[in-house]
Formats: sequence, structure tokens, C-alpha cells
Amino acid sequence: MSETLFVRVAALSDLEEDTPKRVEIDGVPVSLVRTEGEVFAINDICSHANVSLSEGEVEDCAIECWLHGSSFDLRTGKPSGLPATRPVPVYPVKIEGDDVLVSVTQES
Repeated sequence: MSETLFVRVAALSDLEEDTPKRVEIDGVPVSLVRTEGEVFAINDICSHANVSLSEGEVEDCAIECWLHGSSFDLRTGKPSGLPATRPVPVYPVKIEGDDVLVSVTQES
């Protein structure tokens, strides 16, 4: 059983509401999104096309891929419309003071 390792990736005060911010954690591209009073971390690469989700729009707790318009639920990573059919990974987030911590550790 592996321990979940959280890494500080941003300051909460640096995240604008409904504006994705791309960060990289151990080589994994992650889009941080502050929306509806929470912070979410979702893999930054669309499962349909190899493009950055952090360049898309955020609405109703979902992020939309700017290239083809697929939206992904920030809580589950599931797509809500075509052309994407596969979910993208989501990652646990912890807030400690003004620090945003994310874990991209894979369970073994």
C-alpha cells in the first residue's frame, strides 16, 4: 500500500475563479480549477485530442476542450459530450492555509 504524496502546486490566492491554471507535477500536466468554492485538479490533456484543457472554458463544474468542444466533469473526469468518449484522470486536492496541494500518485 503506497502513501498518498501531496505536492504544493500553487497558492490559493493565485487561482482566479473559473480560470484554469496549468501546472506540472512529476511530469504530469494538470489543470487546476477554482470554481463553486472548491479547487479541482484534472489531467490537462483531452482524451479525444492531444490538446491542453487549461486553455478551455469552465462552466457548471466542467471544463470544455477548446478544440472540439467536449466537456469533462471536474469531479469525475467523465466527458459529457462527443467527440470525447473516455474520461481523463482527476487528482485529490488538499488546501492548507493558502497552499494548494495535489497528489498524482498512482495506487499500486
